[in-house]
Amino acid sequence: MPVRGHLTGLPESVELLARALEQASIATVCVVVRGFAHVASQLRLPRVLVTPHLMGRTMGPVGDRHRQQEVVETALRLLSDGSGPQTRRHL
Repeated sequence: MPVRGHLTGLPESVELLARALEQASIATVCVVVRGFAHVASQLRLPRVLVTPHLMGRTMGPVGDRHRQQEVVETALRLLSDGSGPQTRRHL
């Protein structure tokens, strides 16, 4: 089912950019909030980290450096460990 609604075009742009970077041998990880996990699952993204945070706070609450560091470190681990196509991990 194609992505529809007010986000039309944006998710596809993320997919195209990730694919272009991957074809240039630059590995990618897309970090999304749980509310957009269904959109990310429709795209052919190589690696996706789904966080439980609010929209606009994908990396964690403002000022919560520990949580933000945890998100970044998890994304970096996914970057090195997620070798399969469409690897998904939930934080």
